Amino acid sequence: MSEDYEMMCGIEIHQQLDTKKLFCDCESRLCEEGYGAFYRRLRPTTSEMGEIDRAALAQFQRHLGYRYQCCHGTSCLVELDEEPPHSVNADALGISLTFSVMLHANVIDEIHFMRKIVVDGSNTSGFQRTALVATDGYVEVGDRKISILSVCLEEDAARKVEAKSDEILYRLDRLGIPLIEVATGPDMRTPEEVQEVAYRLGTLLRATRRVKRGIGTIRQDLNISIPGGARIELKGVGDLKMIPDYVRNEVNRQKMLLRVREILNGRGAKPLDFEPVDATEIFRDCESKVIKGALDDKGAVIAVRMPGFAGVMNGDNKTLRLGSEMAGRARTKGVKGIFHSDELPNYGIEQSYVDRLREFLGMTGENDAFVICAAREKKAKDALQAAIERANEALEGVPEETRDPLPDGTTKYSRPLPGAARMYPETDVPPTEITAARLQLIRDSMPEFPEQIEARLVGQYGINPQQAKQIVRQSNDELFERIAADRAMAPIAATMFLNTFSELEKEGLDLSVITDGMILSLFDHLKQGKFAKEAMPAILKEMAAGTSIDDAVKKLGLEAVDTDEAERIIDQIVKEREAFVREKGMGAIGGLMGPVMGALRGKIDGKTANELLTKSIKKLLG
Repeated sequence: MSEDYEMMCGIEIHQQLDTKKLFCDCESRLCEEGYGAFYRRLRPTTSEMGEIDRAALAQFQRHLGYRYQCCHGTSCLVELDEEPPHSVNADALGISLTFSVMLHANVIDEIHFMRKIVVDGSNTSGFQRTALVATDGYVEVGDRKISILSVCLEEDAARKVEAKSDEILYRLDRLGIPLIEVATGPDMRTPEEVQEVAYRLGTLLRATRRVKRGIGTIRQDLNISIPGGARIELKGVGDLKMIPDYVRNEVNRQKMLLRVREILNGRGAKPLDFEPVDATEIFRDCESKVIKGALDDKGAVIAVRMPGFAGVMNGDNKTLRLGSEMAGRARTKGVKGIFHSDELPNYGIEQSYVDRLREFLGMTGENDAFVICAAREKKAKDALQAAIERANEALEGVPEETRDPLPDGTTKYSRPLPGAARMYPETDVPPTEITAARLQLIRDSMPEFPEQIEARLVGQYGINPQQAKQIVRQSNDELFERIAADRAMAPIAATMFLNTFSELEKEGLDLSVITDGMILSLFDHLKQGKFAKEAMPAILKEMAAGTSIDDAVKKLGLEAVDTDEAERIIDQIVKEREAFVREKGMGAIGGLMGPVMGALRGKIDGKTANELLTKSIKKLLG
């Protein structure tokens, strides 16, 4: 195995179920507008062992308030935490049991719900209800068995709508939607294997035919570590195609931090004392926009000396990036960022200010560094204290933490990694006994596995095995079958899903806005002869931009023509090229198909155009 990928990774997948909510009869759908709002502040509580979870404590120390919007039909007093939960949704529990059996897992005899402390505002109660359903399963990917540690049934969180500096607005439509959480062991050894396991678990979940589809209905958490590093949780990875990038970047980040530790320890660097100094007067006339803005807001410039840390915050051709780690911690205290000596002079801070500050701080050592923050004094000091704490952690190596994925494949600090001190029993939901008879009924009525679906698509609709595999992998098999009920549409649908979509995505188009209903309507238009199949890429491009199908057809000039009109256009093309036709004879068909399809593309299909062109050439040649 290449040392470049020496790593361990486990994955947790959270999939919404297509049922009503877990503890009430509200519909599990999102709404576009909320109404009303109520305000709460949340505080962490102790676990059964009398401990407070470190992640919950860190979130509480951000001093945020939370406001909640309701939605008609999707939220009630249960979501508001003003009424006890109702009985657990029987359909959701049944789906979780079926999925557990599909993973060869051992189902728990009696299912108990627990409360998991969550004080980021995403749950009105300050906790999430979750139940262990099964353990010790496995999933086969390639020639390997990946262990399944657990299958849980839990409730989804509220949906964040808006975030301000001191308050977050949530909407309650998503809160309480049932989720299956499946967690693997740390068995994956390459970025690509992590991706394949995610695809496999996703296809198995969708094979139940009872899970939701679309953006936000499935989320992945990655738990990554390397030798000498630590477990890092990447929370909420949505795009499976990005998984290898996230894994590689996290592996490289941990390797970078191990290099930083080696350099610091080699220098004999000691833990830093937090000794903030007011350096405002040095920067009073500085032209930096950040500093000027802070001072105009009655802020200050606070500095902290960092003996032994020069060169590791943004050094060695910017491959050492402890400074960005420190900035991530500082931002949790409400500042936009910090400045450190490895990146200065820059950002409007000239060398003269750097020199004056170094002298002011008494920096004489070759490896001495500093960090500054411009903000209101208390906020600046709080931010710098967090930054210095992060710098001190670098002496030990890689700290355990939760990180959020960014669109470019990198991540940012979110909070400390949660511990075991955040779970305690749920007293409002009675346990559910799972009998052997109930499990046998599930085993007797198992859904098709992905391989069985693929084989059926090949046999029933005439597509090849590779096409069937990709359609199932992309979770388009149900939609494909609805379209392919008209067998003539099967090859067209396969081409659209496997070729057209990928080509349009390469052009940067967001196809997620095109719903299943819109696709079905597109094929209805095609069957009605309103355009030819060759026009579908152009129409889909317009649909992705928000144009209706009918408007797209008109805009692109694709209104279908009848056979008589098409024949007239083709006769004209042949007549204009009569000399070429007489020279080539029937061999002119190949040379004239381009002009014909250019004139009629999207108006008639290629087969009909070829037939009419052949007829026209024969007529000319007598």
